[in-house]
Amino acid sequence: MAEADDLLSVWSAIAPPEDTAWASARPGPGVDEIAARLSSVPRPFLDDDVSLRALAGDVWGRPLASIDHADDERVRTGAAIGLWVVASEDLVQPFVPSLAGGDVARAIDALALRLAPVVDPRDWLADAERREEAARTFLLWAGFLPAGEDRETARALLDARDSLRRNAALAEAYAAYRHREEIARRLAEARAREAAARYSNE
Repeated sequence: MAEADDLLSVWSAIAPPEDTAWASARPGPGVDEIAARLSSVPRPFLDDDVSLRALAGDVWGRPLASIDHADDERVRTGAAIGLWVVASEDLVQPFVPSLAGGDVARAIDALALRLAPVVDPRDWLADAERREEAARTFLLWAGFLPAGEDRETARALLDARDSLRRNAALAEAYAAYRHREEIARRLAEARAREAAARYSNE
């Protein structure tokens, strides 16, 4: 299994800046609609024995960057779930507006290479907040704003759920906590030495 950093660097190399994605996004399907499809992925899409290359060929028929990293289970499952969202337009019902007008390949790769290395794709199926994060990630990189949301609202809601940002924030918070603890420990040691020196001089 690849390191998360390695997969994220692949994504960074192929994705435009996030500001650019937000600036060009236009009204699209609702978050709840995408999330509902994410929660109903058919078992064959989750089967590790099914080739991602074959699945992508059947559903999308065009190249995906994530195919080159499909030996990583997270990437394979993330891409397969994204492919189901696309396939569901034909198999369930079309979204309004249709995903066909968006950058579907980039959205699938965003799930596989940006989100899956940070959050296990099976959590998207089981946890409502992670599912919403996946739905919002898919919409952004497909070039859509969620129905009924303006750019600022959509961005704030995704930022609040973004596991990558949350992990960085947690790491920073933990580092700050460790730093404070180290300072407190050193101060306590210094006070103890001063008290011992005073006691020995008396």
